[in-house]
Amino acid sequence: MGWEAFSRGVDTLQASYRAIPPDATVRLAKKTSNLFRRRAANPHPGLDVSGLDRVIEVHPDELTADVAGMCTYEDLVAATLPYGLAPYVVPQLKTITLGGAVTGLGIESTSFRSGLPHESVVEMDILTGSGEIVTAAPDGPDAALFFGFPNSYGTLGYATRLKIRLERVQPFVELRHIRFTDVAELQAAMDRIVTTREHDGETVDYLDGVVFTASESYLTLGRQTDVAGAVSDYTGMEIFYRSIQHAAAQTPIRDRLTIHDYLWRWDTDWFWCSRAFGAQNPRIRRLWPKRLLRSSFYWKLIGLDHKYDIADRLNARKGLPANERVVQDIEVPIERTAEFVTWFLENIPIEPIWLCPLRLLDPAPVGADSARPWPLYPLEPHRTYVNVGFWSAVPIEPGAPEGRANRLIEATVSDLDGHKSLYSDAFYDEAEFDELYGGEPYRLLKKQYDPGSRLLDLYAKAVRRQ
Repeated sequence: MGWEAFSRGVDTLQASYRAIPPDATVRLAKKTSNLFRRRAANPHPGLDVSGLDRVIEVHPDELTADVAGMCTYEDLVAATLPYGLAPYVVPQLKTITLGGAVTGLGIESTSFRSGLPHESVVEMDILTGSGEIVTAAPDGPDAALFFGFPNSYGTLGYATRLKIRLERVQPFVELRHIRFTDVAELQAAMDRIVTTREHDGETVDYLDGVVFTASESYLTLGRQTDVAGAVSDYTGMEIFYRSIQHAAAQTPIRDRLTIHDYLWRWDTDWFWCSRAFGAQNPRIRRLWPKRLLRSSFYWKLIGLDHKYDIADRLNARKGLPANERVVQDIEVPIERTAEFVTWFLENIPIEPIWLCPLRLLDPAPVGADSARPWPLYPLEPHRTYVNVGFWSAVPIEPGAPEGRANRLIEATVSDLDGHKSLYSDAFYDEAEFDELYGGEPYRLLKKQYDPGSRLLDLYAKAVRRQ
């Protein structure tokens, strides 16, 4: 992209911000989104971020990159892999932006060793609610904004530039898919691997899992390698999550992917959600254009359903109830994982579900609160959590309150000392939300960096869907 083009993009962004009426809702004018909550229509133009969608510069010698905030991970990976480098954490979907993953959180199979995307940020330029650009770093005058920005979802500002650390990667990833017939045994194995970074004498660089039923679940262990050899391809007829499954009596299945295809293994079928569109039916898949086997296209189909209530209309014609969307990622401490999964399988009729362990980086950046380094999503340092992801819908029971299933999940996660991400529907009351997502530290940041309340409040944005 270059620095001159980036500077022009910032000028365009600030001009568009000044053009928005003071009493209007401020939103990004972008074609894609990975948010699943419905929002009220905005009659005003959004922020013009069209000039902030590229990598500015890669610094291979220092293992860093300067990246514009609206750069997608697809473009970021394309710019770094030629140097044998990749971001510490690459979220699963190609259209997630770096700025979005930092202000809204992200996770993947390196998170058990590399934390969350915001933890590899060195510094960032943020357009605040006052209309000014602030450079926030962990040891600078705006350190409080640096630590408070993750999970703020644009309510404290928008990142225009992020300088991030990169790690060296090998060209291939060797996989082992290990089957478990008991989720508690999977939990114990996952805990050991997170602690030792190895399994059966082999290094583990990547770790995630899939639960199909209470008696069929898997951990997938990945190891980087530079040894050339045959690799699998899950960008066409073959489907990655189906390749994981094997009979209980078998030894672990082994597989190999290029590092590029490993990073995007879930995007082709949006994990397993492409089945809702028939894309996993072999007869349909043969006719499905390969360029449309990607999450961004499925998102367009979801957008049409949201706009016209297509699924509910079809259900009504069949005499079936409407559906409640249950599209969530939650985190619980690793020792409560089997407890949550068991409860979920017994109460929420959705499968499969995804598991991804994570730990905050140790040590936290200089200047961080040792007990609560990232105040708007207060995971405890030195503690392992497991992200559980489930993305589907359940029938609405007659007379049930709005969001019945999602409310049950929220209550259960809180009881297990966990949190959930805020990219989808949330139903917390203000007091509980305040306790879980920032409270007084958030209010102080809001007062300092958005004194005129130009940007939405986090509760209004995440729960009231404004």
